Amino acid sequence: MKGENENTPKRELFTSKFGFIISCIGAAVGLGNIWMFSYRLGTYGGAAFLIPYFLFVFLLGTTGLIIEFSFGRSHRAGSLVGIQRVFKSHNLRGAKIAGFIPVLGLTGILIFYSVVIGWILKYFYMSITGDLFHQDYVELFNSFSGSTEAIPWTLLAVLITLIIVLSGVAKGIEKLNKIAIPVLMFIFLLMIVRSLTLEGSMKGVEYLLKPKWSALMNIETWIMALGQAFFTVSLTGCALVVYGSYANDKSELVSASFNTALYDSIAALMAAFMIIPAVFAFGLDPAAGPSLLFITLPKVFELMPYGHILSILFFLSIIFASITSSVSMLEGPVESVISTTRIKRKKATIVIALLAALLTIPIAIDNSLFEKFTDFITIILSPIGAMVLAFVAVFLYSDKLLAEINKSRTKPIGLWFITYAKIVFVPVTVLIIILGIIFGGIG
Repeated sequence: MKGENENTPKRELFTSKFGFIISCIGAAVGLGNIWMFSYRLGTYGGAAFLIPYFLFVFLLGTTGLIIEFSFGRSHRAGSLVGIQRVFKSHNLRGAKIAGFIPVLGLTGILIFYSVVIGWILKYFYMSITGDLFHQDYVELFNSFSGSTEAIPWTLLAVLITLIIVLSGVAKGIEKLNKIAIPVLMFIFLLMIVRSLTLEGSMKGVEYLLKPKWSALMNIETWIMALGQAFFTVSLTGCALVVYGSYANDKSELVSASFNTALYDSIAALMAAFMIIPAVFAFGLDPAAGPSLLFITLPKVFELMPYGHILSILFFLSIIFASITSSVSMLEGPVESVISTTRIKRKKATIVIALLAALLTIPIAIDNSLFEKFTDFITIILSPIGAMVLAFVAVFLYSDKLLAEINKSRTKPIGLWFITYAKIVFVPVTVLIIILGIIFGGIG
């Protein structure tokens, strides 16, 4: 396609295959791994839940990753430019609308995610000062979230993300993930050891791993496993398309996709074994959902020996997990601006970050608006963005997509992959949107 790779010489790339993969893992590992996976693992059958979860991760999650990585690298651009090029080559209308949907969905995630990161930064600071403990944790969280007190912490979250993205692909995104992901995993490991040595913690292990085979007869188990598998690898139709566009031609995208899905799942399992046994050890509620981080766990650390130090390490690890994801969320719209205008990275990053920061304020001070906005983005807009990208890639760009997938592969993947994506993956993305609306969210 004429002009498809015209920006390649000027485009910054990840410096290595490892840098690309670990950056993708950083984008995928996020807050959903922390509070959602452990709850669903225990609620929907323990070890039995892992059967549909891993089935969907490696049959659907990796398929989505392969598509997004390959589409991005083929165009050396994000989804906005890539979709517009494909539409133009087929003389189709609606290119701008279709191209903007994944970008808007990702920007929406960045906005509400920054609010949550602000909460985490606040709790990290309170852990350091010791002010976090010996409080009514429900009252503490309710008085902080949805109030003007949350604004400076939310803006700090945007600022940290801004600084990293300003530094570029290699010196910012890649460097951050090379440091943050290993440190994150090390802290998780330390916390797991401490959690499992608490008296009564084995009840939590049983909650997580004892298979309840009857759960597999419950359709809701499979639906929640599907949602968890799809969203855990961060399929948005934008973020990982952009990361794929920064991958060099020697990066083997199929193995990169499987590695991203594998290590993301490992991080989710580690988070579960870090949190749930400790929660059971102190007789608290393991099904608290998002409030697990801000209400249940502070109580755990208050009761736990050396809880002050452990709470600092814990919230530091959550900061790493969330910032590596928010960086990919900001990079998506920034890349779109850079690729479609003459605006340089510095100006584009500052402009997008400022707009995002302004939009965070109303939802940071109004919990009802926060919930409505988050539901709209995660249940409707972002999944539609993933669906649009997948449809364009496999129905309108299949030949070039397959060629890109097979670049650097010793054993090329056949046309069956495109057929599978057409008759299975794309319809499933539609199903996920429908199920999300019915269940009020499955991801």
